[in-house]
Amino acid sequence: MKQQKGLSMRRILAFGAGDIFGGGSFNIVNFLYPGYIVLAVGMPPYMAGIIMMIARIFDAVIDPPLGFISDKMRVRYGTRRRSMLICAPLIVLSMFLMFYPHGNPSMMIRFWAALISYLFYCLVQSSIMIPYFSLASEITEDYTERAKMTSVRLGFSIFASIVCVAMPGMIVNAFEGHDGYIVMSLLFGSMFMLCVGVTALFAKEGIPPPQKAEKFSLPDLIRPFRLKTFRQYLWIYLCCQMTMAVMSALFFFYVDFVFCSDVTARGEGNIVGLLGAAIMFGMQIVALPVYMMMIRKTGKMTVYIVGSLIWITGALYLFFIQPNTSPIQIYVLGAVLGFGISGPGLIPHAIFGDVVDAGHLKFSVRDAGAFSGIANFVNTVAQALGIAAVMFIIGAAGFKEPAVGEVILQQSRSAQTSIVWCMALAPLILLSFGVFICTRYRLNKEKHEEVLAALEGSEEEKDAALQSL
Repeated sequence: MKQQKGLSMRRILAFGAGDIFGGGSFNIVNFLYPGYIVLAVGMPPYMAGIIMMIARIFDAVIDPPLGFISDKMRVRYGTRRRSMLICAPLIVLSMFLMFYPHGNPSMMIRFWAALISYLFYCLVQSSIMIPYFSLASEITEDYTERAKMTSVRLGFSIFASIVCVAMPGMIVNAFEGHDGYIVMSLLFGSMFMLCVGVTALFAKEGIPPPQKAEKFSLPDLIRPFRLKTFRQYLWIYLCCQMTMAVMSALFFFYVDFVFCSDVTARGEGNIVGLLGAAIMFGMQIVALPVYMMMIRKTGKMTVYIVGSLIWITGALYLFFIQPNTSPIQIYVLGAVLGFGISGPGLIPHAIFGDVVDAGHLKFSVRDAGAFSGIANFVNTVAQALGIAAVMFIIGAAGFKEPAVGEVILQQSRSAQTSIVWCMALAPLILLSFGVFICTRYRLNKEKHEEVLAALEGSEEEKDAALQSL
């Protein structure tokens, strides 16, 4: 298979534009949605946790079949970009329904309305992002070009994250009642639709698809699990994403009800959380060139390890921050966390195509959709369980939700403590395990070149390349 090198900037930018939806919507949902359900819709934290867990599990269950179908139906131009183009307009509708104000006096009606709308959003999101993740492995097979392509993609994603952490809250607060949620959902839904459309139209594949569709086979659905390198990739990926989900879900809870508790208790607003989040995401962009240089000199796993250690250090700093003091502490925390997060956040996307190449060698079939679907399945379940767990924990610790039309200004000391401990210990526990897996991962640049060479070689060369992984 001939390698595709020297990707044009147009294709790289077109590909990266798709993750404006991935990164932006991820942060709107993770940062804004838990608070929306608890503080605006007026549900207890445990019900918010149930909604998010059910929706994430539903999302996870549909991911492997969607990836499976994406592989098996790939004829000529395939279903990757075509699926993205067809589903792009549904982003607007799904976000509108998810943030439509559910003010019915009945708690159960509000619960079911929120759950069903979230399920629809998950279906739309997966129908776009599964093909998008698969496309990442098919634009080029060059080890370094993939890292470059991924860094640009994450640059778009992180920029979208900054905008989607700061702007949605500003838009919501600019309107009386809950009309701001409708305006916000339509505005960002339209932006995401356009970005996905750009990727679907201009990010063309560089690796030829199969010339005919293959028959459906249930064992093929779980075949990627037979590849050791893929199992390691899954652990590396979910440790990072689960930590990200926990910390993003609790970040504004921490700023409003722990660090700025006195200001919140007086009924005053603050922008400490927005500035802290903006600094955190800004530092992720700043860190990308540093980590790209490290990839060229030392390899991708080193970046994951270094970034994880910085992330853990920043999270443990939470134990030493004194509430109701200078906000500079939050800004420093955001800078340290952002620089650390950028490394582990980059690597799973940068190595996905390499892992698919190893799967091609082992199974003699290039089924990136199946790999992508399973990766999203494991990642989504892990995030669902992580978010649900921390919402249950803070609820059990005494976090109080408001009734409809009520505003909660102060939380108990036990609820505050539970927020700090969850945010500080999640990175330590999860990322430490991710670092351990990195030390056992073998598919570096040299091994990847052996894999590509073996794809054109004899059976003995293929077996030797697989044995070395």
